[in-house]
Amino acid sequence: MLHQAIAHNDPATPPHWSDYVVDQNWSAFSADDHAVWDLLFTRQVDLLGSRVVTPFLDGLDLLRLSKPGIPDLAELNRHLTPRTGWKTVAVEGLVPDDAFFAMLTERIFPIGNFIRRREELDYLEEPDCFHDIFGHVPMMVDPRMARLMEHVGHLGTAAIAAGRGVEIARLYWHSAEFGLCRESGEVKILGAGLTSSFGEAHFSVEDLQVARVPFTVAAAMATPYKHDSFQPLYMVSQSLDITTDAICALDPAMF
Repeated sequence: MLHQAIAHNDPATPPHWSDYVVDQNWSAFSADDHAVWDLLFTRQVDLLGSRVVTPFLDGLDLLRLSKPGIPDLAELNRHLTPRTGWKTVAVEGLVPDDAFFAMLTERIFPIGNFIRRREELDYLEEPDCFHDIFGHVPMMVDPRMARLMEHVGHLGTAAIAAGRGVEIARLYWHSAEFGLCRESGEVKILGAGLTSSFGEAHFSVEDLQVARVPFTVAAAMATPYKHDSFQPLYMVSQSLDITTDAICALDPAMF
């Protein structure tokens, strides 16, 4: 599925997604934690340049993410929620897919309440708050991605109940996480896993050997992915509008 998730304390009691929510405890972040965020933010913005879709850059500005230091989620939500109804919450780590998709149905997005160490700047297997905030949240300001993410939640919830959750995990991965997208005649970065990755961002759009194939819902749902290395292929959406409409046209009852 998406990743290995954190365990729930009482496996006999099916957890609600809210059971995974914790206090961000923003005041506990050290000066070095904030410095790591600033370093990651500056070098990633410089790296992305014009390689990323315009709504991502618009989101950075509208959410005021250039402000130094790790964002306080309460302040972040004051800018995000009035625009598209999305809200961020803190979690200790990866949540199970059923809880994750349930969060999306309510326009809730989980944010890891930790940040990588300096020696892990270029690779971290478990996504931290930099990946979650910098990678995902700017696009949630865009009504199309806001709608896409919520609908993926409904699809994922239905698919897991039918024992087919992997299909929607793949759909999510090849669009919102590691998708590319055409914009103004160029192939640009769309997915959060790429926007937040120093190594894979330019690789995904500039490497001459990696496969880039057209995004279709059917192909995305049928194509496995890797979560511990660069992707062997990237799916390219014709446009954000087209991909959003294609995904949102899927009926959860299909599962």
